[in-house]
Amino acid sequence: MTKYLISFPSVAMQLTGEDLARAGVESREVIEQAKAAGVYVFGGGIDEGVDPVLVAADGSVTPDTYPGSILTGGFTVIDVATRQDAEAWARRIAAACRCSQELRAFMYDPAS
Repeated sequence: MTKYLISFPSVAMQLTGEDLARAGVESREVIEQAKAAGVYVFGGGIDEGVDPVLVAADGSVTPDTYPGSILTGGFTVIDVATRQDAEAWARRIAAACRCSQELRAFMYDPAS
């Protein structure tokens, strides 16, 4: 099994009002389906009201990020047997959220 990240930046979701509310309901339904199928690992949205910080190897914390690092929006981590399975779940999430989703595979780690 491989873990996959399905995600989108907040600027991709250009919905308001009833469309946004409906997308919320439908995306939660897909997540419940993923849980029932046993493929859901974790998901959520980035709290853009909380500023990111950079924690250095020496333990210092600065109000910074890596250059070019912009993480917003929402994400879901799934654990499935094939890339095709991951693409199928990404399609369902994209349809529910009404925006394209990025799909990335995590490298295998026997400890996770």
